[in-house]
Amino acid sequence: MDFSNPSLLISGFLISMVGMGIFMYGKRMQNYKSLAIGIVMMGFPIFVSSLLWMWVSAVACVAGMYLLPHDV
Repeated sequence: MDFSNPSLLISGFLISMVGMGIFMYGKRMQNYKSLAIGIVMMGFPIFVSSLLWMWVSAVACVAGMYLLPHDV
């Protein structure tokens, strides 16, 4: 992660906070799909150095949470 780019820092923080919310929801509801997606959303902003790909990945994670079957 490029610490000199404030937009990457703020976006990474926001995406990680959304991931933490999804993780806490999955933990409370014992939904393993939400747990996994929350962990991924908290972790991937560290490794992505492009703002566009960071948001595309975040949208893909949230969309996957709704499109995957509930019993996963």
